[in-house]
Amino acid sequence: MKTYPTFPKAPIVEAVLDIQVEPAEGMNLEQIGMFFDHVKGRYPEKEIRAKGSAVIRISPQGSSMDEPSVQPVGYMYRSSEEKKVVQARIDGYTFSKFNPYESWDVFSAEARELWQRYVETAKPNRLKRLALRYINRIEIPMPIRDFKDYLLTIPEIAPDLPQALADFIMRLVVPNPEIEATAVINVVMDHSSSAKILPIIFDIDVFKITNHPWNSKEIWHDFDQLRIFKNEIFFNSITDKAKELFQ
Repeated sequence: MKTYPTFPKAPIVEAVLDIQVEPAEGMNLEQIGMFFDHVKGRYPEKEIRAKGSAVIRISPQGSSMDEPSVQPVGYMYRSSEEKKVVQARIDGYTFSKFNPYESWDVFSAEARELWQRYVETAKPNRLKRLALRYINRIEIPMPIRDFKDYLLTIPEIAPDLPQALADFIMRLVVPNPEIEATAVINVVMDHSSSAKILPIIFDIDVFKITNHPWNSKEIWHDFDQLRIFKNEIFFNSITDKAKELFQ
């Protein structure tokens, strides 16, 4: 298995591990809220998570939208000092670590421990989806001659058109049949910084649909495969010049 370097100034602004589940019959907000008993010492800030939906009706007379429906589905717990967030929802679990990101070993160890706390509370029937998402912010120094001096996964302009880019948003969906996974890659120009740098958001979301029981050891094997897939995308998309920015 190919190994990749760990950068002192890694461009990761957020790493996310997410597990969607088929909930136990009768699981409700009060029961899922008991997860807080396991984590309140480390994650003292609590807020409710909700999802909303609305129905748009189209007819010859015009269109209308029903009043949006908002339903609580779980809770989010924050550790602001350590820049970490864990979510316990009726339909799943999410662990996030914001910059600075130390290493996969540290990140996955805490994600795994909190997952065990989640299943003790939620007792889900089975798993439905596993996902890793890494949002990178690559700060390219200005002026820039060619984006490909730093990034290889980037929009391509036809040779006979003007080559300057004032803005772009690119989305790619890349399947990996070997591990039955899919990557969604979003590359976006970020204009929120100074004229001296041009930040590029390089967002990699890799996921796998699954049917594992909640206690399957295959979960973490699958996450290792997703991480390898994510690394292949990232490291094959940056140049040596980009790597110098992360040293």
